Amino acid sequence: MQSQTGGQADGQSGGHLIVSCLVAQGIDTVFGVPGESFLAVLDGFHAHRDRIRFIVNRQEGGAAFMAEAAGKLGNRPGVCFVTRGPGATNASIGVHNAFQDSTPMVLFVGDVGSDFRDREAFQEVDFGSFFGPSTKGFAKRVERIDDVDRIPEYVARAFATAMNGRPGPVVLVLPEDMLRAITTAQPLARVEAVSAWSDPGSLRTLREMLLASERPLVIAGGGGWTPQSAQALQRFAENWRLPVANAFRFQDTFDNHHPLYAGDVGIGINPKLAERVRRSDLVIAIGPRLGEMTTSGYTLLEAPRSKQKLVHIHASPEELNRVYQADLAINAGMASAARSLEVLSAPPELPWESWSAAANADYLANLVPQPLAGLPADAPRGAVDMVEVVALLQKHLPPDAAITNGAGNFASWVHRYFRYHGLAKGFKTQLAPTSGAMGYGVPAGIAANLATGRVAFTIAGDGDFLMNGQELATAAQHGGKSIVVLLNNGMFGTIRMHQERDYPRRISGTALQNPDFCALARAYGYAAERVSETAQFEAALLRALAADTGTLIEIPLDPEVITTRGTLSAITRAAEAR
Repeated sequence: MQSQTGGQADGQSGGHLIVSCLVAQGIDTVFGVPGESFLAVLDGFHAHRDRIRFIVNRQEGGAAFMAEAAGKLGNRPGVCFVTRGPGATNASIGVHNAFQDSTPMVLFVGDVGSDFRDREAFQEVDFGSFFGPSTKGFAKRVERIDDVDRIPEYVARAFATAMNGRPGPVVLVLPEDMLRAITTAQPLARVEAVSAWSDPGSLRTLREMLLASERPLVIAGGGGWTPQSAQALQRFAENWRLPVANAFRFQDTFDNHHPLYAGDVGIGINPKLAERVRRSDLVIAIGPRLGEMTTSGYTLLEAPRSKQKLVHIHASPEELNRVYQADLAINAGMASAARSLEVLSAPPELPWESWSAAANADYLANLVPQPLAGLPADAPRGAVDMVEVVALLQKHLPPDAAITNGAGNFASWVHRYFRYHGLAKGFKTQLAPTSGAMGYGVPAGIAANLATGRVAFTIAGDGDFLMNGQELATAAQHGGKSIVVLLNNGMFGTIRMHQERDYPRRISGTALQNPDFCALARAYGYAAERVSETAQFEAALLRALAADTGTLIEIPLDPEVITTRGTLSAITRAAEAR
């Protein structure tokens, strides 16, 4: 007879075995929304509650974002559980984000029983077609476990696939009847990531290319970085006195305080850095995919063959020479690549030291606030000066604080003015979606605090917040704490900006009527206050840092303050003048 814990004297249920396998893989926290299709797994979490915790989310999109954030923060994949049909489709936004961000993640989906399969049963979905790489989907692997005895094999393979090569998401589908079946199988040993090494011949060629260069530039980013590999990258840059830029939303890959730092290559790029990329005669891309955002729509580096000599180092052989035909392609994981590069001997004299110094000087100059285009030179940047707000964040947030955001113009203030200490200091500190997914920042901040105990700060827009703001209740329930600064300009600001650029003064679909955000946050269990003047922000931030609960600070932002460089009216006037 089956026991109350889901096991028998000679075995355990598949649901319990799934949880045992997660524990064996070093997972102590998972995220998800419960579903009737994986009740046996939920019972397994209850049985193992002293070894692993199940964080109950309010919506599967938030749960998947939290798991993705956890995958960024540690050296193990983030784990999420959802039910079939709408549960899986809601979670797909987080899976897509993990794919584009190269984040290791495993999504478990409870499914219809085998006896109901292929009948369009209640909430049935063909997950191989929906997520699968064979249909140009966005998971590295999608598998269905039909045999309860093979659960350990599938879970171990999912972790290996998620971590190896280019990190990314794996989906495991769990039929309900399989989870209830009894097995004597036991978890397999913990899987560790393996890494391809740079071959010596390629390293010799890279050294020759460096010696022939006059204006080299490193672009670092992508997934798979650790503090140790970031430190090795720093030593490589120092040995060769190379300017280093970070790829889009990987701004913590290289220390922003380092004298060789050149800035971030992404949306809102410093125009001087963009010109420097174009003028470079050798670009060494270490880790990034060189996607649309990092290349400014494939213009900074022209596809398929860039004008600059290109060295592309990436963990996935499938990524190399896929978009760009590199002059030198090296298949290596970031840990091994950086360790190989740091021992590459440099000559005592290098011709580009003034080039590197100028790159850093351009970066530092970009931190100096300038008048917004469209306003008089002495005009204030709104009642709340966001440059001053970011300066106060820099002053008071601890160096290891996790900084999170979703998608929208609001993020540009932190992206431009906040200086990340970087992974080389020992911590992953930037959590932001390269996929451009709205609603990421709030759950990512909560996950960062729950997973690490570190201070978590989120900047959000009003439209962005309302996509996953309900996860504040998740934080309150599980003892999480984040600080959310919500910029409220009453519109989908990024789209309104593009609207004024292409269809000036023809406003459609971008205006928002918002709730009382402070009242909403308090209802979820957060402290909340509204800041309407710059002078009020510092005290509010200090109160939030000292509070026992999470805090939301709402800042009404003038719609005119649309970017870090110009006003909405200036964009409109420029469009009308064309």
